[in-house]
Amino acid sequence: MIVAVCRLYEVSAGGGLTPERQTFREQLRIEAAERFGAGASNAEGAKDLRASVRSVQRWRRAWQRAWGGLL
Repeated sequence: MIVAVCRLYEVSAGGGLTPERQTFREQLRIEAAERFGAGASNAEGAKDLRASVRSVQRWRRAWQRAWGGLL
């Protein structure tokens, strides 16, 4: 499942981030997906991951498109 989540959030051409920063951001997205599966709200995810609510909303929409039908 983690591989699928990683591919879900791939950034084309790296998005201008260094490889280290890409890895860090990808880990945040994986943690967010795990929280979505556990029922966390966008606000809770943003606070816990120290990300903006807007970013968490985008991640949730992508997660729902990929996994929503399987739940």
